[in-house]
Amino acid sequence: MVGIILATHGGFSEGILQSGSMIFGDQPNVAAVTLMPENGPADIRAKMEKAVASFDDPEQVLILVDLWGGTPFNQANGLINGHEDTWAIVAGLNLPMLIDAYGARFDESATAHQIAAQISGSAKDGVKIYPQSLEPAPAEAAAAASVPQGAIPEGTVLGDGKIKYGLARIDTRLLHGQVATTWTKMVSPDRIIVVSDAVAADDLRKQMIMEAAPPGVKAHVVPIWKMCEVAKDPRFGDTKAMLLFETPQDLLKAVEGGVDIKEINLGSMAHSKGKVVCNKAVAMGKDDVDTIEKLISKGIKFDVRKVPSDSPEDIQTLLGKAKAEL
Repeated sequence: MVGIILATHGGFSEGILQSGSMIFGDQPNVAAVTLMPENGPADIRAKMEKAVASFDDPEQVLILVDLWGGTPFNQANGLINGHEDTWAIVAGLNLPMLIDAYGARFDESATAHQIAAQISGSAKDGVKIYPQSLEPAPAEAAAAASVPQGAIPEGTVLGDGKIKYGLARIDTRLLHGQVATTWTKMVSPDRIIVVSDAVAADDLRKQMIMEAAPPGVKAHVVPIWKMCEVAKDPRFGDTKAMLLFETPQDLLKAVEGGVDIKEINLGSMAHSKGKVVCNKAVAMGKDDVDTIEKLISKGIKFDVRKVPSDSPEDIQTLLGKAKAEL
């Protein structure tokens, strides 16, 4: 696995390391290196050398720095001498860049050079302006907008005519940082589809979800009946989707309506009056227990974890705790 050094002025590297852990979970072979006011160039270089020595594979190292030409960059540039074939430096460290780097390491064959080439794009795409009207329009986007885009005729069969589900997840918060980054990087969907009657009827929530989509992935919010139609529409045969459900009840309605889901990732179910806290992220009431048991009886497997790096929990253990306390 590629080792990652976060090298910055002040405590920025330690802060962004913590932020990355909140979203992606704690990561091995990552070190935060700081240049404090009382430090000199030799101090941060020594910290980098110590970090490299701690990595499982010191031949594959990626150094992410805050500023091109700053002291962390200059010392990294000196340290990389003789390792140019396997090490890389990327300046302009931000959170989208770090999350992309973490995601790229799911492929254990990925090299520091390959990850460096990939993450520069996510770092730039992560810079957005709101209101969106302030965003400058790229020339290529303006040109594309002038070309008429026709809808795919009804009855057209793309691919094998069946939509692919890269991930189906129950999460009270729906599309948020952990989903937009960690799971998206792991699944690589063409689109994220929030399936909820309640959200589809709420224009504000719908707009917020669509704006939270990660760069390069379209987000949609549809009522359950619409998702059932999409599941049967052969025009989506080339689509790989990530489905997000707010509740297990919504999921059951979709499954009973023909959405062919084999496995569900249970990420979070918020606590409210009448529900039992089953773990740090999941609380269940009687209706939740009954619904999940119905889903299991239909052959659906449950993968209980918030982020890909978590160890899965046993759904039966959570159900047992809920039933014992309800």
